[in-house]
Amino acid sequence: MFYNYYFGIYTMLPLIILSLIVQSRLNSTYSKYSRISNSRGMTGGQMAEMILRRSGIMDVSVTCINGRLSDHFDPAQKVIRLSEEVYNGNTIAAIGVAAHECGHAIQYHVDYFPIKLRASVVGITNFSSKFLYFLILASLFINVVSISSVIFNLAILCYAIIFFFQLVTLPVEFNASSRAVEQIAGNGFSEEEVKGVKKVLSAAAMTYVASAITALVQLLAMISRSRRR
Repeated sequence: MFYNYYFGIYTMLPLIILSLIVQSRLNSTYSKYSRISNSRGMTGGQMAEMILRRSGIMDVSVTCINGRLSDHFDPAQKVIRLSEEVYNGNTIAAIGVAAHECGHAIQYHVDYFPIKLRASVVGITNFSSKFLYFLILASLFINVVSISSVIFNLAILCYAIIFFFQLVTLPVEFNASSRAVEQIAGNGFSEEEVKGVKKVLSAAAMTYVASAITALVQLLAMISRSRRR
């Protein structure tokens, strides 16, 4: 078996606590700046349109979707999808999130290498995540040492792929946030508003840091358990 009682207590519990802390910080920061209107009264949708056009990006559209914090850039469809709260909101949080997603569009526009690298491993990462469930299930029923070792090694490979994806995601997200702050700072918003945007995007970025730490700890734990077998 991959997991046991002690594995859960000493490995998974701290990671769960870390995730809860990071998510709580994101929710509180986002909620705070979702109640503060920006001085220009600009909505997230308007901000996204302005950034795209000023960056010379004419083939990316902006649309509104349902959900909270469901905002994302779809490079395949060339569309920035903003949640209704962001698209129609004229708050500091709204323009920050919208600008961040535009940051991803700009990354593709300028051929930013890390985002191209991340896109190239999305498929195998998704497969690895799903394949892990099969391996965990198989480990519950297969006790043959030789086969069990193969399953463990495959699981380690899957965890390594997932960790690599999370690691590559970090510069992509931090760079998109940096581009977002630059865009907002250069478009007539106050220093306090820029600071607010930074806080929102920093809180969001920490979720990716937590995910990378979680993936690394799980990978190291699996390698450690494999050596003790």
